[in-house]
Amino acid sequence: MHRAWVLAALLLPGLLHASSGDDLITAVRTALAYNNFALAENEIAAYRTHSGITPAVIEAISWVGRGALGAHNLPKAQSCAEETRKLILDAIKNKPLDSDRHLPLALGNAIEIQAEVMAAEGRRNEALTFLTHERETWGKTSLRARIQKNINLLSLEGKPAPPLDVSHWLGPKPAGLAAWRGHPVLLFFWAHWCADCKSEVPDIARMIAEYQPQGLVIVGPTQRYGYVAQGQDADPATELRYIDAVRRELYTPLASMPVPVSEENFRAWGASTTPTLVLLDRKGIVRMYHPGVMPYAELAAQVQAVLKRP
Repeated sequence: MHRAWVLAALLLPGLLHASSGDDLITAVRTALAYNNFALAENEIAAYRTHSGITPAVIEAISWVGRGALGAHNLPKAQSCAEETRKLILDAIKNKPLDSDRHLPLALGNAIEIQAEVMAAEGRRNEALTFLTHERETWGKTSLRARIQKNINLLSLEGKPAPPLDVSHWLGPKPAGLAAWRGHPVLLFFWAHWCADCKSEVPDIARMIAEYQPQGLVIVGPTQRYGYVAQGQDADPATELRYIDAVRRELYTPLASMPVPVSEENFRAWGASTTPTLVLLDRKGIVRMYHPGVMPYAELAAQVQAVLKRP
């Protein structure tokens, strides 16, 4: 969507409306960024009038729920999540959830909202039970890692690290979690298409320079996604060569970092967000679980605290 369109829509709500599903999502998310819930809901209503309940409409409703959650309007967030779930269940009666890219995004939003509402209301155990049930229900879809991420956010810190598959790798051969016992371990989950991961490279390189001599082990798990540059479909061997080319070209400062390649790692560790940063202490206990980018000073403070542990 053109920037001028967005600005005009914000200034003149109700006069301009999205003409495609992607435009609708952009318009709704932009309006929510300005806390303009009325405009977001007007856009959805207008699009729904001429196009019906499409997967993009369902995703747009889920974003209103996320916006409400961010604004601490828990009843509104819960209502949007429930509406999203109902519409999705109707939409997938005769087709898989992953048949349309909007549907898993929408359901993922709804599941996160419902769990976060429970946690915000002091119902943490109920949230974990709910998420575990959702993982069982949707575990064979693209939502598996995203649901696991939310379980991990509520429960992983202070627990033993999940298994890490190191049977396939790029760069130096990874020894594995058992062999690294006695050393703090920083896991940097990244993806070949991820701009935020690339922006994190200088900080991870600084970590290697400053803390690897003190015993910190840094590992960079990644996985295949089924495509290469410009979203072009690729077979596993072709994509692996592409990942290695990206690693060699754009991750050069991290050449000493072992890179396990495994889809199961991303599912088990809930790394649906890239980057995801996970810090283990010398005993293999998770001390930090952080989906998304993290300022260097905050990450360094976490690493220093773990290094001081006996």
